[in-house]
Amino acid sequence: MNNPVRRLLFLLCLGTLVALAASPSMAADSATGFDAANKLYEQSRFAEAATAYAKLLESNLRSETLCFNLGNAWFKAGQMGRAIAAYREAERLAPREPGIRFNLQFARKKVSGNEAAPGSLVRRALSALTVNEWTLLAGVSFWSWFGLLAWREIRPGSRSVVSGYTATAGAVTLVLIGCAAAAAAQWSQAEAVISVPEAIVRSGPLEEAKVLHQMRDGTELTILDKKDVMSGNHKQTWLQVRDATDRTGWLRSDQAVEVPAVRAGATQR
Repeated sequence: MNNPVRRLLFLLCLGTLVALAASPSMAADSATGFDAANKLYEQSRFAEAATAYAKLLESNLRSETLCFNLGNAWFKAGQMGRAIAAYREAERLAPREPGIRFNLQFARKKVSGNEAAPGSLVRRALSALTVNEWTLLAGVSFWSWFGLLAWREIRPGSRSVVSGYTATAGAVTLVLIGCAAAAAAQWSQAEAVISVPEAIVRSGPLEEAKVLHQMRDGTELTILDKKDVMSGNHKQTWLQVRDATDRTGWLRSDQAVEVPAVRAGATQR
């Protein structure tokens, strides 16, 4: 074996050993940080606890428990918008967790008087199931339809009997496929929540742009676009957003907390 190949194998082995050695240390640091944040929460130092939880999230240690605890800390600190954003992220990671759903509904009711998710009835209906569940239903319906079509070919005499069932199964399959596709698009949509007492929404991504309206802390939005703009020597990030009443406009990103989209292929439970 020549020297370059040996050197490459040596570096690969060394990198693997370093990664294995670092993993327990990183896990220990994360556990220590999580315990420290929990202790701050128990001491009623809610804003400090939220900051500690947020630092763990910044290191890509995302879990529904961490996001849920972050939401609780912000809620106790009186930051409704940040609490809702954290609960929303926890819900995207674990849509079936009743504790997350209850706290999210409670926070929404405190902000708007309504615990339901903002948006149309169709949007709320699509949110009732995860993307995986819609896909599973569509798959079951498709194979049922395929089975009926196959039965008609195997037993031609039964066509008149099963024709109605076949047409119904085909229509249901198409509807469920559409629902699965719409749910996937909805779950992958980046969203944001207003995190300041009053956010100013403008007609364009500039401080000089016309003021369209204001949004209160805790308002949930869909992000349509994002743009970086230079203001003097400073860069400002602007978000083009749409609210539940379909009003659109631009606001500075520091007036809202973004809710990360569910990545393609991510597991929902």
